[in-house]
Amino acid sequence: MDFGIFTMFSARETSTQHEIFHEWFDVVQIAEESGIDTFWLGESHFRPHRAMLASPLIGASAVASRTQRMRVGLAVQVLPLANPLRVAEEAAIVDHISEGRLIFGVGRSSFIESYNGYNVDYGESRARFMESLEVIQRAWRNEVFSYHGEFYDFENVNLVPKPYQTPHPPIRVAVESRDTFSLVGDMGFPIFIRHQMDVSELQDLLGEYEEKRHNAGFDGPNDVILQLACYVADTAEEALHEPEASTMRQRRLVAESLNTAADEEAYERLKKISETTYEDVLTRVIYGTPEMVVERLHQYQEDLGITGVSLDVNPGGQIPYDRVVNSMRLLTEKVMPQFK
Repeated sequence: MDFGIFTMFSARETSTQHEIFHEWFDVVQIAEESGIDTFWLGESHFRPHRAMLASPLIGASAVASRTQRMRVGLAVQVLPLANPLRVAEEAAIVDHISEGRLIFGVGRSSFIESYNGYNVDYGESRARFMESLEVIQRAWRNEVFSYHGEFYDFENVNLVPKPYQTPHPPIRVAVESRDTFSLVGDMGFPIFIRHQMDVSELQDLLGEYEEKRHNAGFDGPNDVILQLACYVADTAEEALHEPEASTMRQRRLVAESLNTAADEEAYERLKKISETTYEDVLTRVIYGTPEMVVERLHQYQEDLGITGVSLDVNPGGQIPYDRVVNSMRLLTEKVMPQFK
């Protein structure tokens, strides 16, 4: 099991933007020293009350330069919003800075305010995503390449630098909409998922993904990282009570942004999240004592066949810093050893 920390540098209401960056870089150092496997960085635009990290690649560069051991992952780079050659160049640079520790996670995002802000038509997002990913892989693998598509047109380009890893950093794709599971299965990439649907539906979708992978000639079991909120405390009462206000703040912000959902499926998914009670939320997060968290993770392994987790250790961004640090300590000292 790969244990990762996920963040978009969530915004603490009482902190300045500079203080938010400083706090999260402190978390990076703790994660590096305590044995966390991977530090995952998300992408967020135009949401000042939620998150600061507009560029996961710049964040990954900073994390890579501050660490020596821990892998640095994007979760995710939103490909339709950027020039694919620029992304390929910058990711290759981060791969060199990290000496091969970069994991290139990609997706489309389900929040339309990012597309509106960049003046990109969300209706084109899937086609742009597919072209962009193809361009990036060709740029990394070939000395000189050309590409002529609907959205991107390049002639005799030689990308410099090429990645540190050969032929390139591992690619992982976020899947949320139902039809994306089969689509990415055809491509054979490892995936990220979130517990936004019932477990039974996720099991069916992962089965479709695996069947598509195998039919396309990709052998072996699924490689699935589950992204979810995590809070560990010494007692069950503390674990359930201490993150409650911050967690429900996150749900309120989702409710306020429903009109920015990219499509009907995303709207229904986000609406369900925004309307849940705290008791319902607790069925889709892992809050508890170390023993409770170990049990929940084993259940996710059994139900979904996950190979790793990407954990939001400050869901909602308002949990006191010392409590976040204590939660990470319990995670690394008492939970992770049960999966090694």
